[in-house]
Amino acid sequence: MKKLILLFLFTPYILLGQNEFIGSIERLTPEMDKFISKDSKTEIIAKGFSWSEGPIWSKKLNALLFSDVPNNVIYKWDEKNGLDVFIDKIGYSGIVPNLNKSGTNGLIIDHDGNLIICMHGDRRIVKLTNWKSNKVFPVITSFNNKLFNSPNDLVYNSKKDLFFTDPPYGLKEGDNDKLKELEFNGVFRLSNNGKLEVLIKNLTRPNGIAISVDEKTLYVANSDSKNPVIMKYQITDEGVNNPEVFFNGTELSEKEIGLFDGLKVHPTGMVFATGPGGVLLINQDGIHIGTIKTEVRSANCAFDNKFEYLYMTSHQYLTRIKIMDL
Repeated sequence: MKKLILLFLFTPYILLGQNEFIGSIERLTPEMDKFISKDSKTEIIAKGFSWSEGPIWSKKLNALLFSDVPNNVIYKWDEKNGLDVFIDKIGYSGIVPNLNKSGTNGLIIDHDGNLIICMHGDRRIVKLTNWKSNKVFPVITSFNNKLFNSPNDLVYNSKKDLFFTDPPYGLKEGDNDKLKELEFNGVFRLSNNGKLEVLIKNLTRPNGIAISVDEKTLYVANSDSKNPVIMKYQITDEGVNNPEVFFNGTELSEKEIGLFDGLKVHPTGMVFATGPGGVLLINQDGIHIGTIKTEVRSANCAFDNKFEYLYMTSHQYLTRIKIMDL
C-alpha cells in the first residue's frame, strides 16, 4: 500500500508520496534521448505549496532546499526523511518597507558553505552561516543607497563573483509600487572584492540567471509575456557586452503555459530553462531539443551534486526526473 505522510502547515496539505507522476516528455531532436531516457517519468515527490521556487542541492545535507515564496518558508527534502521545514519566517521580517510580505526566492551555496538567500520581502540578499539558526547576515542591501526591488535569482562564478537579478515581483504593485526606489529592473554583479555594479538595465523582467561552463557567457531569462526571451552576454572584467537573443520563446508562449524563469547549466553545456510548457532543454547553439512538460507553470530547477536527477519546482509541486549518465 502506498505510504502517505501529511503535513498540515501553512497550506491545506503537503503530500509526500511515492510513484505519483505528472506530465510527459517532448522530444524534438534525437539529442534529447541522451539526457532523458525514453522510459523516464516526472515524479511528484511533494505537493501543496503556494509557489515553490529557488531549489538548490546541499551536498552537506544530502538534500534539496527550496522556497515557498508566499508562505515565507524554506523547505528541505531528502530521500530518507521526505519533506521538512528547514527555516520558517525567513524572507520577510519587516526590516524595510514592503506591502507584499512574501518570503525567500532564489537560493545558492557559496564557496565557503554558507546558504545565500534572496529575500523578496526584505529586498536584500543575506547569508546563513549557522544552518541550525535563523540568524542571517546581510550580503548586499542596496544599490546607490536605493533599496532593491526584490532579488530573485543568483549564481556564482569560480572567482566568487555573485551575479543576481532584481525584478519587481516581490513588490505588491510591481513597477507601479510606490515603494519601488530603483528606476529599472536590473542584473547586478557583486565582485569578490565587494564592488557592486549594475550589468544590465534594459530587461523588463530579468529573472533566472546562469553562467556557461567556460564562464564566458551569462544567460538571463526575461519573464515578460511581451518579450519572452533568454538573453546571453559575454562576460568581461568591465561587465558584459555583445547582448544576443539566445532563445526566443514568443511562438512557444502563445500555445504553452508559463514564462521563462529559472535557468541551470548542465556540465555538457546544455541549458535547462523553466519556461513555456515546462523545462526546456536548449543546447549551446540555441536549439530547443525537447521539453520536460510539467502541466503547470514551472518556476525553477536544480541538479543534485552527482547530476543524477533534475529537481523542479512547479507551482504547487516539487518534482524530479532521472538524468542520463553522460
